[in-house]
Amino acid sequence: MAATAELTLLEKSLGLSKGNKYSAQGERQIPVLQTNNGPSLTGLTTIAAHLVKQANKEYLLGSTAEEKAIVQQWLEYRVTRVDGHSNKDDIRTLLKDLNSYLEDKVYLTGYNFTLADILLYYGLHRFIFMKLRHRWVKEFVQDHTIIIKEMGFRQKFDSNLLNL
Repeated sequence: MAATAELTLLEKSLGLSKGNKYSAQGERQIPVLQTNNGPSLTGLTTIAAHLVKQANKEYLLGSTAEEKAIVQQWLEYRVTRVDGHSNKDDIRTLLKDLNSYLEDKVYLTGYNFTLADILLYYGLHRFIFMKLRHRWVKEFVQDHTIIIKEMGFRQKFDSNLLNL
């Protein structure tokens, strides 16, 4: 899914009105948001954090200093490790690493749902059916069915497909 489409879905799930116009620049199609009150914002995570603040849902950026750092870490992971990977071996390694990290966690920061969970889910959506064997996906899907519907994902999520 293109980053501009993800931002539009994020806007909707945050309850923001559809007033933002996105464009993409460069070969990698980096999203750009032209704001009303200043310079344009560039980059998926920069724009996503701006939207969260605009929606007054800053808890999605983390509640403690440690949680905020973990959210930032996973947002960076999303754009540096997840985006652009289509090689099966890279994807397999990425998913294996993610499974190991999530072994004792419900969400990426532990027990709190954050922007990192949303954007990583968006980014991994295309790989979800490639045998991601962790309860995080199952719990995310079960706990956030409404958000997932708002995200625009039309596939039926079946735990048998996910091999959970």
